[in-house]
Amino acid sequence: MSQDGVGVDLQTSLGYLLKEASSALRAAMEEVLRPLGMTVTHYSCLELLAQRPGLSNSDLARGAFVTRQSMNVLLQALERDGFVTRPAEAPVGKALPTRLTPRGRRSLAKATVAVRSVELRMLAGMTATEQSQAFRALQSMVRSLRDDA
Repeated sequence: MSQDGVGVDLQTSLGYLLKEASSALRAAMEEVLRPLGMTVTHYSCLELLAQRPGLSNSDLARGAFVTRQSMNVLLQALERDGFVTRPAEAPVGKALPTRLTPRGRRSLAKATVAVRSVELRMLAGMTATEQSQAFRALQSMVRSLRDDA
């Protein structure tokens, strides 16, 4: 509880700490991606496509935690710059499946090294056991929140 008995005590709020960690992680990732001409959303999009080729705009937006409109703008830029390809017409329905180009794969490889360095820095003060416990705890939190939705 906060000092006046109303609200959340930010010093002991796990939710606030998670948001602070998320913000610090994003800032660190943006810092290492900027010299590569990327943002976190740009990187996330390429990583999702590498792992799940052919995702639609909607699937990519959900995976990168952005709106469909924001993802559409990003995909247009990525396509224009030669990082991804999309068919002119949807093979089925309305979804345009997106795929990485060789240029996109090369760019992703460099970005992955940079992002991995941030993750290693973030985990540097933790033992392997602590890392594993933190991973399981965060997965449990996500499951609990999604199950209630």
